[in-house]
Amino acid sequence: MLVAAGEVARAPLFRIVATFSHQCVSIKVMTIDRAGFPFIGVALTPAIASIALGHPLAAFLLVALPAAVTLFFRDPERFPPRGPGAVVSPADGRVLTAGAAKSTAAPPGHWHQISIFLSPLDVHVNRVPIGGTVTQVVHTRGRFLPAYSKDAATDNERSEIWLQHDNQTVVFRQVVGALARRVVCRVVPGAKVQTGERFGIMKFGSRMDLFLPTSATLLATEGERVRAGETVIARLPDSES
Repeated sequence: MLVAAGEVARAPLFRIVATFSHQCVSIKVMTIDRAGFPFIGVALTPAIASIALGHPLAAFLLVALPAAVTLFFRDPERFPPRGPGAVVSPADGRVLTAGAAKSTAAPPGHWHQISIFLSPLDVHVNRVPIGGTVTQVVHTRGRFLPAYSKDAATDNERSEIWLQHDNQTVVFRQVVGALARRVVCRVVPGAKVQTGERFGIMKFGSRMDLFLPTSATLLATEGERVRAGETVIARLPDSES
């Protein structure tokens, strides 16, 4: 399979097609992000060892661990909405805050802020909130406080992406949590990105902070469940996605 420049490589996990009474029942290919391959391999090791040692029942029970790891790195297809100025959620999860940015972790200036908490059960592949040109990517090393902590945005390890959309600046930040010890960011300055495009992944529970111009209309509400690349959480004025 050829992968275009800038496209996130994924791997099909399975495909099952069954036929019943002249009807074809198809289960779509489930894809996993390539960042999960090493973790899945390590999780499979005990099961493989059990088979080699002649303990098939133990191997069957041990398959639960790699299955859970595989589900964590799942990368379902998403279908971004079309429309001028639509800002989609960059992550799956629950909205922690939505309103004027009051945190000292906000970039200089005045911003609207939407913060999203990702539990270990959520999809952790991240998507671009609105199309534009990446102008800056900054990675900061830090601590591993719980992602919902008030100090997580200032103290935890994180990657911050600055994007220019029709003369408007949008900033989104991947923040690790107590379980998520690493963020993967696959965009670089100068990259042209589209709304809903995959740009990275956060491992094992984390947080996403999004900063928008104060001219943006916020649609997300605290406590709302959102889906990366599909849920419209804000709109920018006089712009096209």
